[in-house]
Amino acid sequence: MVVGRWGLKSDSKTNTRIKASMSINMYTGFTRLCKGLAVVLVGGHIVVQILPSALSYLALIPAKTIPFAWNLITAGYTEQTVYGAIISTIGLLFLGKLLEPIWGSREFLKFIFIVNFLTSVFVFITAISLYYVTRLEIYLYMPISGFQGVLSGFLVGVKQIMPDQELSILKLKAKWLPSLALLFSIAISFFTADSVSYLPTIVFGTYLGWIYLRYWQKKPETKLKGDPSDEFSFSSFFPEFLRPVIDPIATIFERMLCGRRSETSNEERGYTLGGSTLPGSDPIEASRRRERGARALEERLAAELLGAGKKGEESERDVNDNV
Repeated sequence: MVVGRWGLKSDSKTNTRIKASMSINMYTGFTRLCKGLAVVLVGGHIVVQILPSALSYLALIPAKTIPFAWNLITAGYTEQTVYGAIISTIGLLFLGKLLEPIWGSREFLKFIFIVNFLTSVFVFITAISLYYVTRLEIYLYMPISGFQGVLSGFLVGVKQIMPDQELSILKLKAKWLPSLALLFSIAISFFTADSVSYLPTIVFGTYLGWIYLRYWQKKPETKLKGDPSDEFSFSSFFPEFLRPVIDPIATIFERMLCGRRSETSNEERGYTLGGSTLPGSDPIEASRRRERGARALEERLAAELLGAGKKGEESERDVNDNV
């Protein structure tokens, strides 16, 4: 008999049962909201497979967006391929299981709506610009859709709440997930002909997810906005040696997109409450948020371990009773 980290007495057989139970628990406990959104993704894919003509009404087709403005919203929930539907559904369930308990259901849904809508707007503007530059009609009539923009934003959320959490499978810290996903997508784009249909969505989804969390997300417990900590700056997505070059460029774009809000964050490093600045509060709040994220993850793991331990003990007791 040995005593585990969480105070559970176990032998080798019980440990095996715990590992088996944890592998099962990993695929359970998904939130109701995420399950509902997963049904929407799968339903959207089924609709365009049964009725291909529906794609012209649901997907983002820049030439038709002016009369069909609703596709700026529906495009994000319409998967054209079965692989896209599977990846988006799995990503939504697992990343949502991690983020929704920390953000809250309302904030989680708000993040999805805003990032999805703004990503579609920027993709539309990009497609129109590319058409005027190249005069290629493919940029006007290629149907663009998929949940990958929001998934990219979710990875930014993981980077924010638990940046130093090491992922055992990939052997890297969570803070590098959005950067690696973006780099991988760019690398694949050189070998695929339809990269225009997904790459801009991933790029804008990552950037707008960061913009939202950096400047717009409200904290109900403090009534403050954003996360202007250095650990969540735009340059933190890049390796250390590139940051001196990235910082000045990022500052220009931040001021263009966020105006004086960006200047206040960069110069004073404080939040605002009712128009007054709270100097020095941002590192404290950012640290508390990361601690909450790490604590929530540890509590969930502890609950799963305790549940697995109880199931193991009950199974062993049942076997003994039967014997």
